Amino acid sequence: MLNVLTLSSLFPDATRPNFGIFVERQTMALSHRPGVSVRVVAPIGLPPWPLSRAARFRARAAPPPREDWHGLDVSRPHFVTVPGTGGRFHVAALVRALGPVLDRLHAEQPFDVIDASFFFPDGPAAVAMGRRYGVPVSIKARGADIHHWGNAPATRAQVAAAAVRADGLLAVSDAMADDVAALGVPRQRVHVHHTGVDQTRFQPTDRLAAKRVLGVTGPLVLSLGALIPRKGHGVVIDAVARLPGVTLMIVGEGTERAALQARVRRLGIADRVRLIGGVPHDELPALLGAADVMALASASEGLANAWVEAIACGTPVVITPAGGAGDVVTSRAAGRIAGADAEAFAAAIRDLLDHPPDPWATRAAARDFTWAANAAALHSHLAELVGRGGTGR
Repeated sequence: MLNVLTLSSLFPDATRPNFGIFVERQTMALSHRPGVSVRVVAPIGLPPWPLSRAARFRARAAPPPREDWHGLDVSRPHFVTVPGTGGRFHVAALVRALGPVLDRLHAEQPFDVIDASFFFPDGPAAVAMGRRYGVPVSIKARGADIHHWGNAPATRAQVAAAAVRADGLLAVSDAMADDVAALGVPRQRVHVHHTGVDQTRFQPTDRLAAKRVLGVTGPLVLSLGALIPRKGHGVVIDAVARLPGVTLMIVGEGTERAALQARVRRLGIADRVRLIGGVPHDELPALLGAADVMALASASEGLANAWVEAIACGTPVVITPAGGAGDVVTSRAAGRIAGADAEAFAAAIRDLLDHPPDPWATRAAARDFTWAANAAALHSHLAELVGRGGTGR
């Protein structure tokens, strides 16, 4: 039996059901592998008192310290994140919080390997815990954990040191693997580990019928991602403004909502742009299946699950050349890679609307992105680390 301790500060709970849901899916798929036992530690970062009494932080602290989460044994220790420090103390605080929790879990059933599914602060903390228990550590790079924390002055050295000391390194795309290598590790040490998609739920549907349910007639573009500057929703809004008769639906929530709404009003397209907020993950197949194009003008990505989910639904994508775009858009049927400006996006969207690919040809580009393949690769990777007997560098 391979006993895995999955550590991820990016993991859903009852108050944030979509937060890191791809980590949940990966971990669940791994737990279903024969000969694998998985326990999860999903730390929750909170500011010190009295800031922690704010409503949003009280909600974040609400999940129980240990629970059965969709069949997974999940512990949720709290650690202190001090505002205004650039994250420099996150790792030390996380290590202090993890000690008692991991001591208890290790006493109940010793774990053989620590699988850190987000690079910061999880990765450096996992390396410290690996040394404490004499077990190997794997760290996975997903995107902002490297692009932000791996470049921020307060945390870059911690991220780089964790990359060097980890026994195994994973990245969601070839481009992401290159970014990890740039921290100072040999590129051959970083293995590409693609995400998965539930191919039974995310598949082509009757697009016209799905549009009728949404009250949409004519071409529909969907943009899916948090309402934050990095996702580039403003570029997509400007592009759709150049495409008369095209409806845009934006799925996601975040700090840019008011600014995006103001942009829509200023462009005079409020009648055909809808910001519908966050939706449960189970509702995404119907939305993606209704869209003619999924457009996301990200400034940076690892490999966005939204790209793969759209393509699996037979909906081609228009995305920037960020991160693993080339790992996903492998054919004309899968979509277009365009520069992150309104003219380029408008042209790419128009091209797909004028020459729509067969949905099943689009879906073919996602055929290898399955949770079964993801779990098998992760199982093999972690078992190899245990076989080598690594205990951190």
